[in-house]
Amino acid sequence: MMTTTRPRTPALRSGALAAGLAAAALLSGCATTTSGPANPADPYESFNRSIYSFNEGVDKAVFKPVATAYKTVTPRLAREGVTNFFDNLGDAWSFVNNLLQGQGEGAYNSVVRFTVNTVFGIGGLFDVASEAGIERRKQDFGQTLGRWGVPTGPYLVLPFWGPSTVRDTAGLAVDAYGYPVTHVEDVPVRNSLYGLRFVNTRANYLQAGDTLDAVALDKYSLTRDVYLRSRIGGAASGGDGRLENYDDDDNAGKLPPEGQ
Repeated sequence: MMTTTRPRTPALRSGALAAGLAAAALLSGCATTTSGPANPADPYESFNRSIYSFNEGVDKAVFKPVATAYKTVTPRLAREGVTNFFDNLGDAWSFVNNLLQGQGEGAYNSVVRFTVNTVFGIGGLFDVASEAGIERRKQDFGQTLGRWGVPTGPYLVLPFWGPSTVRDTAGLAVDAYGYPVTHVEDVPVRNSLYGLRFVNTRANYLQAGDTLDAVALDKYSLTRDVYLRSRIGGAASGGDGRLENYDDDDNAGKLPPEGQ
């Protein structure tokens, strides 16, 4: 059973990048430092670093301890089911963005994945579609804007969110509206679902985050460079600038699975 995630808060987004960042740090010999010329894509580096430090402090004080406790008391099979459930909801929004981008195959895969996992995966708790070889094509509205020629703009670090760009930030409101949980009318249920999604996703990346802490000399620069490479590099080469899915089982940068 494959598990994937799509982060949407600082811990979620930083968690989604953490596995790839840790792998990148290891492969690069941990050589990222604060020295050297300024990155032209990051004209607000001083401000961004202050927000990054704030997010790191909140994560260390609140999010990581909660995620650690959750992982300790929740069996791995249950956590995988929670991850699959929310990823299945994400496939519905990916279908819309693939369609808006004119990505016929991606839209087809997304709708088939959502249908198969919802019907045969018990509401998405089991990722039957991945077992059947149906590829996940994650897309968000920032990528859709990029497909239609909107430039990424400068790199930004958002409070309680994490790495972004001007273009991706503009797409956040549309992404929030498009995510199915947003339309749950029962407010306590909706908030509980968002809370569960957040804690579960942060817990999935505890090991990767610890690896990154151990190997990166300058986590800010490494996070920025990997994020920009994944969002800008794809668009610059004629692609859609999509964020690499570091948590797929077939991704070369994935860290070994965590134990119980």
